[in-house]
Amino acid sequence: MQFMYTVYVLKDKNDKLYKGLTNNLERRFKEHKSGQTVTTSKMKELQIVYKEIYGNFEIARKRELYFKTSAGRKFLKKVIGRQVA
Repeated sequence: MQFMYTVYVLKDKNDKLYKGLTNNLERRFKEHKSGQTVTTSKMKELQIVYKEIYGNFEIARKRELYFKTSAGRKFLKKVIGRQVA
């Protein structure tokens, strides 16, 4: 059985973004919303605003790390349509 990996971007009510990687987006999103993740525990009204799915962990991890660079933030600004911090 091959896992699928999702690189995702969450946004809160203040337009703050969180970029992450998981093999189960539904479970991971519930963890974020319930405050189980330190980084997102103070973020309110979280929503998934972008996601990409990969069949290879290493490629997905590189994509997640790219989103955390200035070039990745510029890319997200284009696709999400907002100022990315």
